[in-house]
Parts: sequence; structure tokens; C-alpha cells
Amino acid sequence: MKTCKLILLFFALSLMASCNNNKEDNTTDNTSYEVVDRNDIQRIEPPHWWVGFKSDSLQLLVHHIDIANYEPSVSNKSISIKNVSKGNNSNNYLFIDLDISKAKAGKFNIKFSNEEDELIATYSLEDRLKPAEDYIGFSSSDAIYLITPDRFVNGNEINDVPLGAEGQAFMLEKTIDRSNDYARHGGDIQGVINHIDYIKDMGFTAIWPQPMLTNDMYEGSYHGYAVTDLYQIDPRFGTLDEYKTLSKKLRENNMKLVMDQVANHCGLQHWWMKDLPFKDWVNHQDNFEYNIDNWDWKVTKRSNHRRTTNQDTYASQADKKGNNEGWFVATMPDLNQRNPYMAKYIIQNSIWWIETAQLGGIRQDTYPYPDKDFMSDWAGAIMTEYPNFSIVGEEWSYNPLLIGYWQEGAKNKDGYDSNLKSTMDFAMQQKVVDGIKEEESWDKGLVKIYEGLANDFHYPSPKDIMVFPDNHDMSRIFTQMDGDEANTKMALATYATMPRIVQMYYGTEILMNDFDKPGDHGLIRTDFPGGWQGDTVNAFTGEGLTDAQKEMQNFVKQLFNYRKNSKAIHDGKTVHFAPFAGTYFLYRTFEDETVVLILNKNEEPIAIDLNYQSEMGLKGKTLKNIITGESKLWGDVIELKEKGVTLLTTKL
Repeated sequence: MKTCKLILLFFALSLMASCNNNKEDNTTDNTSYEVVDRNDIQRIEPPHWWVGFKSDSLQLLVHHIDIANYEPSVSNKSISIKNVSKGNNSNNYLFIDLDISKAKAGKFNIKFSNEEDELIATYSLEDRLKPAEDYIGFSSSDAIYLITPDRFVNGNEINDVPLGAEGQAFMLEKTIDRSNDYARHGGDIQGVINHIDYIKDMGFTAIWPQPMLTNDMYEGSYHGYAVTDLYQIDPRFGTLDEYKTLSKKLRENNMKLVMDQVANHCGLQHWWMKDLPFKDWVNHQDNFEYNIDNWDWKVTKRSNHRRTTNQDTYASQADKKGNNEGWFVATMPDLNQRNPYMAKYIIQNSIWWIETAQLGGIRQDTYPYPDKDFMSDWAGAIMTEYPNFSIVGEEWSYNPLLIGYWQEGAKNKDGYDSNLKSTMDFAMQQKVVDGIKEEESWDKGLVKIYEGLANDFHYPSPKDIMVFPDNHDMSRIFTQMDGDEANTKMALATYATMPRIVQMYYGTEILMNDFDKPGDHGLIRTDFPGGWQGDTVNAFTGEGLTDAQKEMQNFVKQLFNYRKNSKAIHDGKTVHFAPFAGTYFLYRTFEDETVVLILNKNEEPIAIDLNYQSEMGLKGKTLKNIITGESKLWGDVIELKEKGVTLLTTKL
């Protein structure tokens, strides 16, 4: 009997211990309910996340009426809440810092409780689709095709005017008007998908569409740079699934999708502008007045656009703040990246899009305008997670010293390290235009290109800088060249063969121009012919194009398809000779491949003695013309019969 009592006592103690252990597990687990798919919360951003990052922290922005008066808890014992923060300007926000270092992919519930109520949101952690090292960014082997999506192709007329259904932004600018250069025209993601073959056949290896995120603005929303929801594809462009399909189709064609992002500002109609979480969420938050419902606004602190203040050792604090904190324009509130919650939000948003869309690169708008220390942190966070990725920053400067300052590895006097792989070469863009257009003299003409490339000693990695003939903010190259076809070809060939990444704007291949109103943004961003039903000219098929347009289209196709497979252009040694007699010779060499670029500004035939260039070792070799396919023997003299560009290769 005594033994039986001891056994019963043992089982009782074991049961109590088991109950206590379960109680402790439930305490660690925070809740005792099973995971359910439920969403009582208005907005949680990021919408979902992934496991397996080097950074094991995740900060959730939670937006819901009076959510600051709720206490959050999580239903997964492998996930812990490290910190909960409230905004100081609105009770409708919580910022929840989660430790997900031990988490596995799956769903879990976040419970928000107070004495009167309980809300539940189901959140998802996912497995990453591929290793971080497999996110390969753009490089000097790439040629990037820049597109204004609204003006390229209307592939789906149904999404031209969304109806504002539940869960979808209600668009303020609802009129499609192709006669208005600043209105919506209807181009979309499906239109780009439908013509990937055209872009690939032209020789391009990546596309960079201007921002496709929601721009729920009253006017001028087509260009994409006044984002009003950083986690939503603009319904007038299509859906998130279509955006992911675009990326997938490009990857299937060995092409990359480069996403245009904006860390400096948002659109005035951004959803948080009616309910800002912090008193310093945007810069000069107290210095603007607006009635957001009636589009009645007034801002008193515009940017001074003095971008040199980022490098200027003499710059006043007032001028520095004027550049970094002033609003870019009155309809684009300037985001305050010195607020740590805003900083985290922007970094996570960029990573979310890289993972979601399997991006092949980011182009960051207005790079010198945000807080530059934040931009270093932003680029560093991305490159830490994706070591083979690429980011290019827009520095619209004609000074190579300023451009080089932003590239990773620059030996800056102030010790600044940007973590930025690439920046945009506006300086070289201008040098090529001036060099080809100007009359030849000791200090003008082709010497501008020669001396412009000589500045490459300043750059940590010249071949990782992005050069371009034109873009969405400047006159078309054909306009810059005053309608001279030979000069335009010389420019395109020069950009494509120098040690750079090259980008070209859609329609440049068919001589699109802005002659009627040079520099006018609406005209620069003209509809691509053939992108709309009923177009009488179709650049995709060639129908209605002039002979000059067809010739330029073929020139670009031959040029960029050769470039696509040229190791000499991608990674080769560069040698050039000082211009003489209105000519300029540039050589790119890699192993047994040599590419020769010859620019000739002479209207009459001219013979050039090649013995001066004997160090290149081409004498007696047969070279092929990249454009025409003709072959010629490299001898003592080369005869250039007409003004224009000659492109030769030893690769037969």
C-alpha cells in the first residue's frame, strides 16, 4: 500500500510539473490560441517578410485607429518583441521591433490588447526564393533600356481608369488624354511584357522603368516620382503579380529588372500625410500649410538645390540644410531620414522589393538630396544582404569630382564611404555632346571627350559608372545633336564602347526628339509609336517609319548586339589617342579581341597615318566593321570617306 501511495504521489508531482512546464511554454508563447488567418488591422508594413537575412531584426509599422493604446504580443515562441514604440504626433501608430533570428517560415498572429478590446493580425514569414549571392546586379556588361511606362505601350486598356474598389487606391487623376503631354496616356506593365522580345532583339540586357508604384496625385502622376504608397503597384500600371511576371520574363531572357526608387521624398497625397506618426516624419513639417482634400497647399521651405554642400568643406550649415531638408518641389514632401523609424522604413522597403520582384538592380533618384549619412547606411544595408547586387545613384553634376565622391572606394577628404557601387555620369554625357558638336580647335571639339575620359583616374571603378546619351529629364540626343544623324550615331557609339555601363532612353533608336519644345518634359516623354491601337506608325514592326528612323534602329541593333557579347567592351583595357585632324581613336582590348572606335568630323575624305598607333599591334590583321559587316586589312593608312563613326573589331 505504501508503495502504491508513493507511485501515485510520483505521478501527481509529474502531472503538476507537466502543467507548470506547459504554463511556462504558454508564457513564452504569449498566447494559447492557434494561428488563424485574420486581419483586424488597417495597415502593417512591410506586408510580409523573410527568414534567412543577415539582419535578424524586423520593424513593423502598424497603422490603426488608436493602436497606440493597445499592447502587442506574438503567438510564436521563436519570435520575440524587442521593443514597442509610439509616435509622438498620432495615436494611430505602433512601431514593433521583432527578433526573428530563431524564426522559421510560416504564419503567426500578433494580438493587440487593451482592457476593452482585442485585435488580431496574421503575419507571414517566408523562405527566400534563392541565395543572396544569386542576386546579380547590372555591370559594365549590361546595356539598360530606360522606359517611361505610361508612354511606352498600352497593353491593357481595362486598367486605364481603375474604379477604386476596396483595397485599391482611388485615383485622383482619372482621365486618359493622349493629347495632353502631362496627363496619363495609358501605358502599363503588360505593354512592357508584350515587347520584351523587341528590347532584347535591340541588344539590351536590362530595363529600367520609371517608378511604377502608386502615384495617387491630382495631376502629373504619370511620371511616377511622387509616390503615395511605397508598397503598392499603381493600378493604372497593373498589379503586383504583373510586376513580378515582368521580372520573371526578363530573367527567362537573361535580362534584369532595375527598379527606380525614391528615398528623398514622397507625394503630397501619400496616405500618411493626413496622419503623420512623428512630429519630424517629414522635413519642415511645421512649415507648410495644406488642405489635402482640396489640393490646396503652400510650402515655405523648398530645396536650394545646392548639391555641392555634400562635399564643400566651406559650406554653411544653413546651405547644407537647405539642400538636404528642403522640399524638392511643393508637391513632394521631403522625408526625414534622420528619424530612425523613417530610416528603417526606407531600408526595409528597398529590401522588400528586391526579394519580392527578384530585382537585378536599383536606380536611386535625387541621390545628393537626402541625408548623406543615411544614404550610406541604406546602400550598406542592401549590399550587406546582397553582395553581388548593384545600385546606381543619380548625381546630376557635370563635375567629375562630385560624381566620384559618391562611388564606393573613393578616398574622400571627409572620410565619407557611400557603399554605392555606381553613379550616373552626367559629366561624360555632356563631354561627348560638346566634343562632337563643337568646331575643332586646341581646346574644343573631340578633345572634350579625350580629356573627359582622362578624368577616369579620379574614379575608384570607371567601368561601374553609368553613362547615357539621354534620359527622361533632358532633351533627346537627336535634339541635342540638332537633328544631325551622323553626329547622333557617333555619340551613341562612343557611349556604348567607353568603359562604362550604358543606358539608353526608349525611342532614341528611332530618332524620337523634342524639336518643337526643346527640354519640355512632356514632349521628351512622347508615346512610343505602335504602343496604342490605331497608331499609324509602328516602331515594333517598322510600319510607317522613315528611312532615317529604320537606319538608326538598325545601327542601334547592330551596335548593342555586338556589345552584348564583347569582353573587350565589358572588361577590356582602354587606350585612346589625342584627337588630330578632326578624328579620335579609342581602343578596347581583351585577350585576342580589340574593338576600335573612330570618330571622324571631316566632311571630305581623309587618310590617317596609322603608324603613330603601332603600339596597338593591329598591323596586318583583318578587322570587321561591326555595323556593316565589311572586312578590311589594317595597314599603314586608313581612309575615312565621310563624316561619322567607324566601329571595327578583330573578332571575325
